[in-house]
Amino acid sequence: MNLGERSIDSIRADLLARKYSARELALEALAYAQAENPKTNAYLTFSPERALAAALEVDKKIFAGEELGPLAGVPIAIKDVIVTRDVRTTCGSKLLEHYIPPYDATAIQRIENAGGVIIGKTNCDEFAMGSSNENSAFGPVRNPIAPDRVPGGSSGGSAAAVAQGTAVLALGSDTGGSIRQPASFCGVTGVTPTYGRVSRYGLTAFASSLDHIGPFAKSVRDCAALLQVIAGRDEMDATSAFAPVPDYTAALGGGIRGMKIGLPREFFENLESETGDLIHAAVDVLKKLGCEVRDIRLPHTPYAIATYYIIATAEASSNLARYDGVRYTTRSKSARTLSEMYRLTRDEGFGAECKRRIMLGTYVLSAGYYDAYYLKAQKVRSLIARDYAEAFEQVDAIAGPVSPFPAFRLGEKVNDPVAMYLSDIFTITGDLAGIPCMSVPCGATRLGLPVGLQILTRHFDEISMFRVADAYQRASN
Repeated sequence: MNLGERSIDSIRADLLARKYSARELALEALAYAQAENPKTNAYLTFSPERALAAALEVDKKIFAGEELGPLAGVPIAIKDVIVTRDVRTTCGSKLLEHYIPPYDATAIQRIENAGGVIIGKTNCDEFAMGSSNENSAFGPVRNPIAPDRVPGGSSGGSAAAVAQGTAVLALGSDTGGSIRQPASFCGVTGVTPTYGRVSRYGLTAFASSLDHIGPFAKSVRDCAALLQVIAGRDEMDATSAFAPVPDYTAALGGGIRGMKIGLPREFFENLESETGDLIHAAVDVLKKLGCEVRDIRLPHTPYAIATYYIIATAEASSNLARYDGVRYTTRSKSARTLSEMYRLTRDEGFGAECKRRIMLGTYVLSAGYYDAYYLKAQKVRSLIARDYAEAFEQVDAIAGPVSPFPAFRLGEKVNDPVAMYLSDIFTITGDLAGIPCMSVPCGATRLGLPVGLQILTRHFDEISMFRVADAYQRASN
């Protein structure tokens, strides 16, 4: 069973028509995902008992004639940095290889309350730190479109699961592009909502002021439906927003004539020719749909990489201090004293990229360097946010590339951290500004490698973002 051919609406219609039961769908989805997983290594853990229990509840409602939830019976994969009660959550790290959380993230609770069926946890870069999914302690994920290439990171497993057709929907997390870049590389749709739109309760922290939970799906409509379920204020997360959640799917299906789309000059420099050609072709489609396209400037974009990697590593060094062998992490067996336990547990447990970021973050927060690096980075972050605020006074949405290039080969950049970091240049600014942004497929290169069109809008204006992406997707299919 290729779930890539299914949608939320088609599954709902089939369940109500009694073409199959939710339990049968869950069983087939689990069997297919387990059979296909050796090709990509997209899943780290399957959750058959939980999936079948959720499916049984859906079948009971159908039999009783009760109203079904908006995600009833839909097989869903979850990035392994989002905690799931009684289901292993590793964050792609040896430190949490055997960790079984005692509670569910708010997003997980809302998905299951809506009838969603969680079939497993997906592979990811360790503690969400990476742009290629090669930093997982449990091996890299392979891109289903081109198995010799990366799926993007850090949510590569979730993107690969949807692209492979082993899940209809997936949840990922995005700190500097970790939803949009894998979506672009794997040819699926991925959404990074406004910071605070979705509760971070139960999301393992990387950089707390930048982390988002967001959806993957084949279509814009399905992404909008999943975001509708998980969005909204949560008393368990003080940073979740009180802003009301509109009906995203009700806004889809219409036209976008008259909308103003901005093209940042900084986003179109140094693009690989094929990527640039596909993005320009996508912009031409928006023009044909009646959009007014304007050139704009985001002048502080060149400082985004440095700004992001100072702020993100500083917050990561603080957040990752808790993994010391005392509480829920794997503990070093060779430690003889308390100090050895701390040191050896972290040395043996963390991978190279996590260690690199912890050291950098500790350095920029240290006495004598805080003002020179961290404080200055926060000031530049404010300037980047102001660039977007000023741009949205002129336009309704911004369009551009997700990545300067399509999926690269496994191992190609793994030994060059700077080259790896530069792959996020177009996604990082949206996270620093906290605005909603997404990737929607816009074609493929001559080698068949997918490329994504990035769409960004002002804070809490996901509806405009979805309208543009949906209109483009319908026009280009």
